Amino acid sequence: MAGGLFAILDDIAVLLDDAAVMTKIAAKKTAGVLGDDLAVNAEKASGFHASRELPVLWAISKGSILNKLIILPLAFLLSAFLPGLIVPILLIGGLYLSFEGAEKMWEWFFPHPQQAEHQAEVRQATHDTIVDLERQKIRSAIITDFILSIEIIIIALGSVIEQRLMLQLIVVSLVALIATVGVYGFVALLVRMDDIGFWLMQRAQLLQGRIQALLHWIGALLVRLMPVVIKALSVIGTVAMLLVGGGIFVHHLEFVHHGLAFMPTLAAELCAGLLAGGLVFALVETGRHLFAAKSS
Repeated sequence: MAGGLFAILDDIAVLLDDAAVMTKIAAKKTAGVLGDDLAVNAEKASGFHASRELPVLWAISKGSILNKLIILPLAFLLSAFLPGLIVPILLIGGLYLSFEGAEKMWEWFFPHPQQAEHQAEVRQATHDTIVDLERQKIRSAIITDFILSIEIIIIALGSVIEQRLMLQLIVVSLVALIATVGVYGFVALLVRMDDIGFWLMQRAQLLQGRIQALLHWIGALLVRLMPVVIKALSVIGTVAMLLVGGGIFVHHLEFVHHGLAFMPTLAAELCAGLLAGGLVFALVETGRHLFAAKSS
């Protein structure tokens, strides 16, 4: 009886040890997408009133958790019974991310004529209007997270596809957990960076000497960097969406991979994302104009 119990405990220890090693390998393979996920979600979670940043981020985080709970069982079912559908699903997600990135780049160079009026309306908006705008941005962030989560989970699953099922479940679930807790925890620190700076400056007043000067300097630096970081996140998040979307095409379409083989990897992914996103954006804009013409 005791021998059987020790054998079970030994099997569990070996499984956990294998899971730790494979999780490290899978996390390394998904590191690039996790970095892009961080940049995209930090940009999506910024731009709200200071009092609403954490509630909005929590709402997006809950949506991200729900995304993982939906994607994980579907990924294992697809891998087991319909593996041929995985790549088409990834390609559709790549088109969406590329489209979002291309649309944002278009707005940088050709802002909408109503943009200034829209910003004025937002400043004068009622509580209900602000809540509605938050819901729209949260919905957009959760959709983007869903696509990035598919990419992360598929890459993690691919790294352990030859292992036994239990090990696959543990490793992919751990990577999904890291993708949610790690990314959104770091995003929370980014969007509250100015508050951390003010807190350090207040703490510095209670101290003396070099420690006081150092804490005050760090706090003031964080406060000054906050607007710069917010502006940078918009650019980094947009480029990250194009890189992830383009990377899906480069890695899963042979003709794209060979056609852009003369470029460095990042340049090829960015180029593929721009081309695919630009094409989808042109089709969507044409459809919008045709629909508007028919309606008028």
